[in-house]
Amino acid sequence: MGVTGSGKSTIGVLLADQLKVPFADGDDFHSDRARALMTAGQPLTDADRAPWLQAQAAWLAQPANRNGCVLACSALKRRYRDVLRTGRPDAWFLHLAGDPVTVRDRVDRRLGHFMPATLVGSQYADLEPLQPDERGVAVDFDRPPSEIVREFLAALAA
Repeated sequence: MGVTGSGKSTIGVLLADQLKVPFADGDDFHSDRARALMTAGQPLTDADRAPWLQAQAAWLAQPANRNGCVLACSALKRRYRDVLRTGRPDAWFLHLAGDPVTVRDRVDRRLGHFMPATLVGSQYADLEPLQPDERGVAVDFDRPPSEIVREFLAALAA
């Protein structure tokens, strides 16, 4: 989980490869309308996000993912994570956390993605860190990807 540009897809692919489980990118679950809104610089509302979250919860619940899976999803708010947990009650979250300036720079340099840097601020405004009763860890996204994966796997094993 984390804001746009925090490295969710990069880390998610590495983590899924390490665990030898299926991977899905939350961006692939967005409707054309939602993508158009974001491309135009309009942040999504909770209503816009509802079908997107439900689709990801359904993916998490698929029998093929019974033995584990990795989903790269912003999951910015507690209630969004609650929806995801309807598909996977035992979900663990890796919050890729860090500096907004670094994210804006990353998003500005990213090619071929629908999310503009102008929406970084709205993502940070919506972000609700993991609560004490949520399973997961927060890791600085500015660390090397292999270290992030290693730290998460150690937390998962503990």
